Amino acid sequence: MDVLETKEDVLQFRSDLLKNGDELGLVPTMGALHEGHLELVRRACAENDTVLVSVFVNPTQFNNPDDLEKYPRTLGEDLEKLRTLPCDIHVFAPGVSEMYGSDISAHQYDFKGMAEVMEGAFRPGHFDGVGTIVEALLRLILPQRAYFGEKDYQQLQIIRQLAQQQQIPVEIIACPIVRESDGLAMSSRNRLLPKRLRNEAGFIFQTLKAAKTLFGTKSASEVKDYVRAAFEEHPDLELEYIEIADSETLQPVSRKQKNKKYRAFIAAYLGEVRLIDNIALN
Repeated sequence: MDVLETKEDVLQFRSDLLKNGDELGLVPTMGALHEGHLELVRRACAENDTVLVSVFVNPTQFNNPDDLEKYPRTLGEDLEKLRTLPCDIHVFAPGVSEMYGSDISAHQYDFKGMAEVMEGAFRPGHFDGVGTIVEALLRLILPQRAYFGEKDYQQLQIIRQLAQQQQIPVEIIACPIVRESDGLAMSSRNRLLPKRLRNEAGFIFQTLKAAKTLFGTKSASEVKDYVRAAFEEHPDLELEYIEIADSETLQPVSRKQKNKKYRAFIAAYLGEVRLIDNIALN
């Protein structure tokens, strides 16, 4: 397994691929890999000749400096996990200066209202940071396909919009959420959960499943009221938001329409750890 650290390394790697006519799949990550990431890599391996996994903790998508500082960095462990997969994998693990130079700032994008709701409302500038690094990676690496998990569904839709707006010739592949046995969506942040609280985390997905059932007969506002009431009865979990939105546009829905697809989105704190999840409602 090659570990590339500079843009020059990537350009040489890409040049060698072009000579062979190989197709490349990209799996962008911030490291601290778990089974959810590995499923993305397995999917990429099945659909491409070669896979490049980027490992980069992107500072411009953190609006909270403490959150950036606490984010787990485990490159050695990540490489060991990737070595267990039986396919041709390369890793791009650049430093911040390699990706940004001396100007560590995000570009500003117009994502057609997608970035102002849910995560965007509570994390100002987050999606400008995401867009900046994803665009930089796509333009540098030029993969045929790039793989993203549906746990970050809002991010997934925004990246699709980014590729379209910036006319980047890449297929954005969505991969299903991978969950723990109790339903908790796998996330690098899960390792930050104190043991005494970890058993409470499955409540988020259980509530989402109940919301999906209710959505068949209740209005969006009634479903959201149910979720808020359920969280009020759970002292260890603090609900930040519950939203029901159009699956394509991400715009909040007040009244259901036929032939539209909807998802429920939750962000909540369990102790000091912020967790997000979502579920398709129809």
